[in-house]
This record gives sequence, C-alpha cells and structure tokens, in this order.
Amino acid sequence: MEARLRARPRKSLGQHWLTDRSALKRIVDSAEMDDAETVIEIGAGTGLLTGLLAERARRLIPVEVDERLASRLTEKFAGLKNVTVVASDVLAVTPEELLTAGRGSLPYVVVGNLPYFIGTATVRRFLEASVRPRRLVVTLQAEVAESMAAPPGRMSYLGVEVQTLAEAKVLFHLPPRAFKPPPKVRSAVVRLDVLDTDLVPGHAHPVLPGGQLAGGGEGGPVLLRGEQRRARYIGRGSGRPRGVLKRRAGGIRGAAQAVAELACGRASRFTFGGG
Repeated sequence: MEARLRARPRKSLGQHWLTDRSALKRIVDSAEMDDAETVIEIGAGTGLLTGLLAERARRLIPVEVDERLASRLTEKFAGLKNVTVVASDVLAVTPEELLTAGRGSLPYVVVGNLPYFIGTATVRRFLEASVRPRRLVVTLQAEVAESMAAPPGRMSYLGVEVQTLAEAKVLFHLPPRAFKPPPKVRSAVVRLDVLDTDLVPGHAHPVLPGGQLAGGGEGGPVLLRGEQRRARYIGRGSGRPRGVLKRRAGGIRGAAQAVAELACGRASRFTFGGG
C-alpha cells in the first residue's frame, strides 16, 4: 500500500511533502483537536499527516487538488469511517462545501502543509469565509508566517490584516531537509486562533449543500468542483487567485484603521467589533 502511494511531486502544484515525523506529530499536537471538531486538512499529499490526524479526529476531511493522490488516499484510508477524502482546489470552493462533501459539521479546524504560492490566499480564504474555523495550524514560507505574527512596530499590511481576524503565533521553524523535495525557502508552522469579530459576517449555522459533487463513496474520493471556475494563479509570489477571493469591505476598513492607529502610535493591540 505504501509503495503505491509513492508519487513524484509536481512542481506545477508546488508540492513539497513534509516527511519529518517529529514535525508532523508536533503539528497534530499543536492543533489541540477536541471530540466536537471536524478537521479539514489542506494538501494531504501522500497521507503522512493524514494518518496522524485520523487517529485523533472525530471527522477528518483531507483535501487534495491532485486527483491521482486523492484516489490513492481514498484507497489507503478506506477502512476508516471517520475519513472522507475530497479531491478539490481549496481556493475554488467554500468551507461549507468542503464540510458538506466530507460529511463534516461545525465547529471545525484547519490543518495542513500549504503550497507556498497559495499559502496566503488559503489563509485568507478561511479567515474571510462566512463560516470560519476555530483555528488554523498550517505550514507556510517562514517569511510569510513571521509577517502574519509580527508584533506592532514591525507589522506589515499582511500582519494587520491577519491579526484583525485571528491571534497569530509562529510555533516552530522547519529546515528544507524536512520536506521531499527540499524547498529553496525556509518554512514555519503558524497557529491562528480565529477571533469573534463582526468584520466578516457569518456565525455557526447549519451547513447547506453547495457546489457540484461527483463520484465519492467507496469507489473513490469525492470530487468537489464548486460553482466558480478553477482558480488561476497570478504569480508564485502573490498567492492570490484571480476571480475567487473577494475582499470584504468591513475587513479592509478595519485593517486600514489599524494601520493608521499603529502609524500614529495610538495602538499596541487592536480589536474591532466584538473581537
């Protein structure tokens, strides 16, 4: 079974699989899942992190854009009733659609080793969703993770934007040798605890079916394509999909207010709405 899960990483998908088992265990421990939470794993790859998450999660939804890997993951975890693999581009569907396709429910958390060129966009996707997770524990390019968690005085726009919606903390760094193939950039695991704020509308409510489901069941992964076109990436550095993410006005106003206050030295920590 393990031999059949061996696959050559696709550079076009930014695939760098985390293989360091000590790091994988630290990620699972850091997620602090409880029995009430569904876990959405982004970028399941060959399933090393998936296997550890499946041991603890009440319901696990591994999401993999590479359909060849999604099929192999479905075969590997076919005997586990708490795992439903979804073959989908995470930027082309909503969290509600992922939860519905994976037979999950609220509340949920997000865990994963994110492709570097869509890491920021993926974090935004969940922080700005109508149904947000309790927390995210994700691997990103180190500079991006550090920017998200930067303290006042060293905070970029990204840090203000993220910390308006979540408490951000870099947990630990990962060397290139922890991945296969080794990336050319440094990596870090960041934890984002989502704040209770009215900047992004949406609270715990029933998950409704959405998008287009095909396949699934015992024969293969659930194919979730969404109502929008598949995301097209502007550039490897931007991490922003065209025509998928729409910035909410409230979030922009709040972030702009925070930037202004920080620039004037009036805020060492900020909250907006009910956050």
